[in-house]
Order: sequence, then structure tokens, then C-alpha cells
Amino acid sequence: MKRLIAFAAAALVATAVAAQQQDFSKVEIKVQKVAGSVYMLTGSGGNIGVSVGDDGIVIVDDQFAPLAPKIKEALKSISTKPIKFIINTHYHGDHTGGNEIFGREAPIIAHDNVRTRLAAGTKAMGRETPPAPKGALPVITFNDTATIHVNGEDIKAVHFPHGHTDGDAVIFFTKSNVVHMGDDLFFAQFPFVDLDNGGSVRGLIKVLEAIMPMIDDDTKLIAGHGALSDKRALNEWINMLKGTVAIMNEAIAKGKTLEQVKEEKTLVAWSNWNNGFMNLEKYEEQLYRELTAAKKP
Repeated sequence: MKRLIAFAAAALVATAVAAQQQDFSKVEIKVQKVAGSVYMLTGSGGNIGVSVGDDGIVIVDDQFAPLAPKIKEALKSISTKPIKFIINTHYHGDHTGGNEIFGREAPIIAHDNVRTRLAAGTKAMGRETPPAPKGALPVITFNDTATIHVNGEDIKAVHFPHGHTDGDAVIFFTKSNVVHMGDDLFFAQFPFVDLDNGGSVRGLIKVLEAIMPMIDDDTKLIAGHGALSDKRALNEWINMLKGTVAIMNEAIAKGKTLEQVKEEKTLVAWSNWNNGFMNLEKYEEQLYRELTAAKKP
């Protein structure tokens, strides 16, 4: 249990305590052109998608509050237009931590469950996150889809349930052929899935399989964490998820305990995905927890 709680603290990175402990003065916000009118900002926390044009700036996610001044400076290097909209891909603090600051400049848009969880506070794997202040809450919410007609293209936010969380939105920049996946994609890494708030590895596989026919070989994918991606890499990630679920299910069917799973290096064939904060051991714990719970009456 102690290991699980420590994992939750590292994975969610959503509390004020975690934010205070990090030295944001050393974080550099980097700007990368993606395609069309879309850019990506990387720093600390979830990758930020940016649409620029005559109508203004649309940002997808906003990392941590202490980084807001640096994010604003990075945006100025792309466009001097004002921010028109903020979109949240989900509720976690490394994607919504700047909401209260950026929300003073433009409306925040998110799925219904994002506002619900931010307003109520959350508990995940033994760690509690208090309710967000009113100014950090989305003021426009949607159930299935929402479309912003701005900068010469339709920016579509589509809800895909029970992937990373139960409030995930994948953002399609239709003209630029760019998709911001939020944390439904961790590039070349094992995923963190918020099992306590509607997330599911098996559900994530269904989400990704639904997205595959919606993109083409030229589509650029902004992952929630990691480098810029594409359809080929997404397919490889899906295969990794399917493979690890299948092998873990086999181990569970044979009555293996979590300790045995680790000792026998059940998922060692996928050790090359051990590149992020979700290391192989943490991913084994997460997957074992979900799959054993699914088999209970």
C-alpha cells in the first residue's frame, strides 16, 4: 500500500504541495511548430497545444500555475494576439494548474466531468486533492463534442470515455491535421491510468482503436507527455497495451500474485517502454490492480 500511495503522488502531480516542491525557476518552456497553425509547448507537466491565427490564440492545457508567466512569454514569441479560449483535456493538475491564471483572460472549455472533479476535489489511490478555486473551473462544458470555429479551422473537442480518466477530451485541429491526445497518449512510455476516476487500460485501448481510423499517416499527434508522435507510433503503443494486458491476464488466470508477477518479470518483453515516471514496476501494479478487480464478482 505504501508503494501505491507513493506512486499516486508522483503520477498525479496535482496537489499544491507537489507544485511547491518543484523548482519551476529552472523549467524552460520550449516552442515547436507542429503543422499548419498549430504549435506545441513543452515544459513541466502536460504538453500544451497552441492554435494561432487572426482570431487569436487557443491553448490546450496550461501546465502549472507558477509557469504561467513563462508560458505567456512563449506564446508571445508565436503571436501577439490575445488568448481566446483554453481547452482542458482532463482534470489532472499538471494540465489544469494554470487554469485560474489563464481563465482571467479567456473562457475555459472542458468535458462535464472535468468541472465536476475539479470542483469537488478528488481522491486517487489514497491521496486527496482539494477542490480547485472557482476561477480555475471550466465555464463551458460539454458531454460528447464541442467545436470552436477559429483561426480558419474547426477545432473539435471529442469526449472518449474511460481511457486515462472519465473526462478525457481529444482535440482535433481539422485543417492543420493535428490531434492533441492529452494523456490518452504517453509517447514511448507506459501510461498512467487514473483507475480511481474512471480510467481503464482496457478502456484506453478501445479509445485508441476508435481514433485510429480518424487520422491518417500525415497526422501529427501531440501526446500528453513525450515527443511529437504519429499514427505509426500510436499503433505501436496500442500493440504494447494489448500485449501487456493479454500476458497479465494469463498470469492472473494462473493465480499469480503481484509479487510473483514482478519476480517472474512477466512484462520484461516490454521493458523498452520503461522511459517515463511510470516505470515497469508501477505499470505492473496498475495493470494487476485493474485486471484483478475486473474478475471479481
